[in-house]
Amino acid sequence: MKETIEKATTNGTCLLKIKAVHDVIYIIGGKWKISIITSLCYGNKRYSDLLNEVEGISGKMLSRELKELEMNKLIERKVLDTKPIGVEYSLTEIGLSLKKVTETIADWGIEYRTMRRLDEE
Repeated sequence: MKETIEKATTNGTCLLKIKAVHDVIYIIGGKWKISIITSLCYGNKRYSDLLNEVEGISGKMLSRELKELEMNKLIERKVLDTKPIGVEYSLTEIGLSLKKVTETIADWGIEYRTMRRLDEE
């Protein structure tokens, strides 16, 4: 009986974690969002800065991704009082909570590239 309860609890926890991961992937998934978030972890950026830093993204795609990130409250868009008018993007408190996640992903990516390189030798 105890084993059955433990298994049910484990399965329930697993399902809860899977749903949570699914939610995260839905919000920050895709080819570009995590790169945009990572760039903004290093400070506020203008549109042109992001376009230069996120290698390979088109202007149209960047605009779309920024709108979705703003809609999900991960970033905020601030119109600057400059001439010509500029726009600056920054992470919200929710977006900043992803900094540790982006660092972990980056560390894993560096390790993965190293392992792949060693496998190919």
